[in-house]
Amino acid sequence: MPRFAANLTMMFNEWDFLDRFDAAADAGFEAVEYLFPYDFTPEAIAERLTRNGLTQALFNLPPGDWAAGERGLAALPGRFEDVKAAVTHALPYAEATGVKRLHLMAGIGERSSAAATAAYSQSVAWTAEILADKGLDLLLEPINSRDMPGYFLNDFAWTDAFIKELAAPNLKLQFDIYHRQIMHGDVTMAFRQLLPFIGHVQIASVPSRHEPDGEELNYGFLFEEMDRLGYAGFTGCEYRPRAGTLAGLDWFKPYARREPVLSLTGERS
Repeated sequence: MPRFAANLTMMFNEWDFLDRFDAAADAGFEAVEYLFPYDFTPEAIAERLTRNGLTQALFNLPPGDWAAGERGLAALPGRFEDVKAAVTHALPYAEATGVKRLHLMAGIGERSSAAATAAYSQSVAWTAEILADKGLDLLLEPINSRDMPGYFLNDFAWTDAFIKELAAPNLKLQFDIYHRQIMHGDVTMAFRQLLPFIGHVQIASVPSRHEPDGEELNYGFLFEEMDRLGYAGFTGCEYRPRAGTLAGLDWFKPYARREPVLSLTGERS
């Protein structure tokens, strides 16, 4: 059965960030993910994980100046020292939370640029080596250009070839089904082909990026296929609820680790 991680950046926004850990656990999730933890101390994050019995499935390395439009640093020429500083900043969070995989965002840039491609190769190789020493996997995620125009890493085939060429044992693919469907389609065949390199999966409906309960994709089939193929990692619920997080969790009830503690109003039952 799939193991789901609530994405606390997109879900449970009815609560303050730290309280989202409690809400996710009460709703029956066994794990959480989010974009960034860096507005809070590692200790504060770890305390919420521990008291709720949650696993930290994933978070992103620092992406640069998000407010200014930066979406990662790895493919930006001249920013290698910033990449190194970002990794150094993230490691105490990794240690405190017990996370086993971190995502390195590439940034805005053209793959046709030799300088951008060289910067990306250097950043990924160095980061993978540092994380390997800590027993951590490094994830790379292709992101569609509709949601993130100009993103450097926007092609699954290129990413697959890059991972194979670099050949770092801890370098894995973050297979976001939403992004895959928008960019290329053919989700099931791609999942079968890329499974040996997949370190994490994320889901959302297409095209709305809401709950995985309809629209273009048959997630019931995809979940069964993931089980059949033996995918044992976490599946991150990186979607925006249509009308409140709890009201949209009917799809999740068969997979919850326990009976939900929260009612649809957010009150403990």
